[in-house]
Amino acid sequence: MKQNKYDEETFFAAYEQMPRSVKGLEGAGEWHVWQALLPELRDKSVLDLGCGYGWHCRYVREQQASSVTGIDLSEKMLQKARENTDDPSITYIKAPIEDIQFTDSQFDLVISSLAFHYIASFGAICQKVYAWLKPGGTFLFSVEHPIFTSRSEQDWYSDDQGNRLHWPVDHYQFEGIRETSFLTENVVKYHRTLSTYLNDLIGSGFNIRAVKEPMPSDELLQTVPEMKDENRRPMFLIISAEKGLA
Repeated sequence: MKQNKYDEETFFAAYEQMPRSVKGLEGAGEWHVWQALLPELRDKSVLDLGCGYGWHCRYVREQQASSVTGIDLSEKMLQKARENTDDPSITYIKAPIEDIQFTDSQFDLVISSLAFHYIASFGAICQKVYAWLKPGGTFLFSVEHPIFTSRSEQDWYSDDQGNRLHWPVDHYQFEGIRETSFLTENVVKYHRTLSTYLNDLIGSGFNIRAVKEPMPSDELLQTVPEMKDENRRPMFLIISAEKGLA
């Protein structure tokens, strides 16, 4: 069984209180950057790996995507997604991302938001996504930034008064499991370097179109002042890659 913290009662209850759970895409600090990287969506078939509440699935349908398939391992996540979705063109499937299978050249766009740092092999995912995409198709995803995942502690270094002094980076070149704390629970994440993300994509045949390390929008900084520290180090990495036409 793959890691599935989101079906644990205490963990899921804490997740429900997060801004991105309550406000949706507008509550996600990286959304304004992600949104700008989306390709033309009209009449496109879309796959969402780790769809969670289905926010991205519903958004791309609002932009006239022809069909959307959302994949998630968590039954609680999918229950929320189905409760909030009234659209026969959106299909939700309960399955681990690592195990799901589709036919070659099935999708125009494959997206994923903050899921791949829970998966051991990013390279294997790249190879599968490349096969599933039609020629010219786009692979757009976000992960926790390698600067954020390098240490198991994943927290600021603070003085005795609790003032945040700096964000420490250590063991960056040593990829693999990080047992860390997120919300109320201990979770397992997988750290990999920026070069691994890029080279796994290149090695699978993708052309890299954009690499972004988003900062909070001005609007979010005004409404959530504590977000100002997010400008001191990148928390997210967003990459857009394309399958060639040939």
